[in-house]
Amino acid sequence: MPFKSQAQRRKFAQLLVEGKISNQTFEEWNRETGGKKLPERVGSERRGRKPRTRRETRPTTKRRTKTSSR
Repeated sequence: MPFKSQAQRRKFAQLLVEGKISNQTFEEWNRETGGKKLPERVGSERRGRKPRTRRETRPTTKRRTKTSSR
């Protein structure tokens, strides 16, 4: 699986130095990424969205109540 960002590549390099991943894993990811120009960070898709606005409420109408027929 290729790296998605420079930050991810740095994190994997740190894990490699700490011995938490193997050199083979790091090299595999690096090879699959190739020489691509990677962004510094990849954000979530929701970041650019506008916040939802509240809908206008309808004017309330007087409800009829049931009356007993006794």
